[in-house]
Amino acid sequence: MIVLDPDGVERHRVEGFLPVDDFLAQLELGLAKLAFQQASYADAEKRFRSVCEGHARSGAAPEACYWAGVAAYKASNDPAPLKATAQRLQKGYPESEWARKASVWL
Repeated sequence: MIVLDPDGVERHRVEGFLPVDDFLAQLELGLAKLAFQQASYADAEKRFRSVCEGHARSGAAPEACYWAGVAAYKASNDPAPLKATAQRLQKGYPESEWARKASVWL
């Protein structure tokens, strides 16, 4: 599955078979990345949070949680969502690369 922006630029790619829930999480993650790229930060945050909260056991969840915090920050210029995101990742996905990336926000 490839998610392209209106100009045909790839924004997200998933290769291979995934169970339905994981596939839907990846699709929503791709659409969230597209919204983020288009500077629609409120929509991007909503979509990222949908993955983070609605598909919390999927492989896409830690990345979605990370980007939800970034989108919230970009929309407001308030760093508080970054710290909250880092805490959430440390608690829910402590071994993920996304928790390590967000650790600088603590």
